[in-house]
Amino acid sequence: MPPSHAVLPAGPDFAAYARTHWSRLVATARLLTDDAGAAEELVRRTLVRMCARWRGVPRDDVDFHVRRCLVRSHLRPLRGRRAARRRTVLVLRIWEGLADSEIAQVLGCSVSAVRAHARHGLKEAGDEPVRLRERYARAVEDLVPSEVPLAGLRTRGRLRRRRRLAVTSTACVALLTPVTVALLSVDRIGGGARDGASGARGERSATSPVRVVAPGERVTVAPGVRVWLTADGGHWSVPDALPQDDNHLPVDGPGGAAAVSARADTVRGGFFLSGLFRGLRGEPGRVEVRTGDGTTTAKVLVLAGSPGWGVWYAPAPLPGRT
Repeated sequence: MPPSHAVLPAGPDFAAYARTHWSRLVATARLLTDDAGAAEELVRRTLVRMCARWRGVPRDDVDFHVRRCLVRSHLRPLRGRRAARRRTVLVLRIWEGLADSEIAQVLGCSVSAVRAHARHGLKEAGDEPVRLRERYARAVEDLVPSEVPLAGLRTRGRLRRRRRLAVTSTACVALLTPVTVALLSVDRIGGGARDGASGARGERSATSPVRVVAPGERVTVAPGVRVWLTADGGHWSVPDALPQDDNHLPVDGPGGAAAVSARADTVRGGFFLSGLFRGLRGEPGRVEVRTGDGTTTAKVLVLAGSPGWGVWYAPAPLPGRT
């Protein structure tokens, strides 16, 4: 039978959640990985990540954040493999009983993409949903998960949280200057984008940090980090982002005044600085980011038509690294 979802009291602590859901998570991971050992390791990694950010997880939506972390931890090393995404969609739909809209939120894709994955996945599996559910049940009926390694999860989770806090604190200090520098660049931004013939624009585009993208076009800007622009603003997809992080920044602001936002996300080997600027005339000519390691020219994404806003981004090393 598909997993039953235990009703927990409001605001469960991490230990209570881990004990209650360990077996269910291992069963789901077993169906995703098709390997009992890999399944437990996947759940351990997931719960360590969740322990590190537990204070920020909305208590009325814990299952969603845990499930999303589990699925993305599974798919991250398999990026680009359609078979893995199709299998994931079928497990979430048939075993977990999620609606297509819920699966789309977990995977960070459209509902139509979920339906396409499900359609192709069922065709490859060669089974109807009812029979596939029976296959899933047989695959996990003899599964006996080990005892939840609560002490290890807590220890690794605390270490991960301390590391995140240390990096975030350093990044926040570094971001105080980038906002000022970017705002000062506004006066230099507007003119160059509209001056000159098309030949001059073509010459500038060869060396300019500005990239024109289509609405919704996903751009990989750092390991595991994707950014895209739509008419309503900038969007971020960041591994291990805290649940309370705002991964959508709207372009409209009070009175349409010029402004620059800034955020910091941890990535492999350092942290990633980015944000949204608005209130300009034309495309930016140059956006500089100043940190303790010096000044860097940020790259910029804008939509066609010089809308006067866009996203800037620049990687930065961890303190003490070169």
